[in-house]
Amino acid sequence: GKIQQAYLMAIPVLAVIAVSLMSQGTHWTYSFLGNSLIFGAADKLSIVFGWVFTIMSFIGVVYALHVKDNGQHMAAFLYIGGSLGVTFAGDYFTLFVFWELMAFASAYLVFAKREKEAIEAGYRYILVHIFGGVCLLGGIILHYVSTQSIAIGPMTNDGSLAFYLILVGVIVNAAVPPLHAWLTDAYPEGT
Repeated sequence: GKIQQAYLMAIPVLAVIAVSLMSQGTHWTYSFLGNSLIFGAADKLSIVFGWVFTIMSFIGVVYALHVKDNGQHMAAFLYIGGSLGVTFAGDYFTLFVFWELMAFASAYLVFAKREKEAIEAGYRYILVHIFGGVCLLGGIILHYVSTQSIAIGPMTNDGSLAFYLILVGVIVNAAVPPLHAWLTDAYPEGT
């Protein structure tokens, strides 16, 4: 109904307001097992992407107001939250958690069509993203073992397995060209 639609619209509006009020710096830092988890590492670039994702969420909600499946709305909001979490993550653990949240939320949206083609595409999608996530996690673990830090910072190609695993994880999950052609061939049109 109209109340639910207003509620759905309020969430991205609040997200846009939150990004507009965000200042550069480190926010929302928590200690976990002797490491700092940073949920708000804001710089000029992350704020720009925060704007992109929140405006995109507003447009997406307007487009999906006709959808009556609350599960799809929840999955879409989890995806949006995951994308903002990745954007503002200041450590690899936080990045990985939000990265996987995005993968599973988007897989749910593929499965939500509940047709044979969508189910098959959903399984391929989740397998590709699980592979990318495992590569990313393996690279993060190796990076931590060698540096004793999970803080995100500039990475240089030092020839380490950690560097290449993180790179492959990002490339697979982001469907970087020319890999994107293979991935889009794996998903039937319309799913």
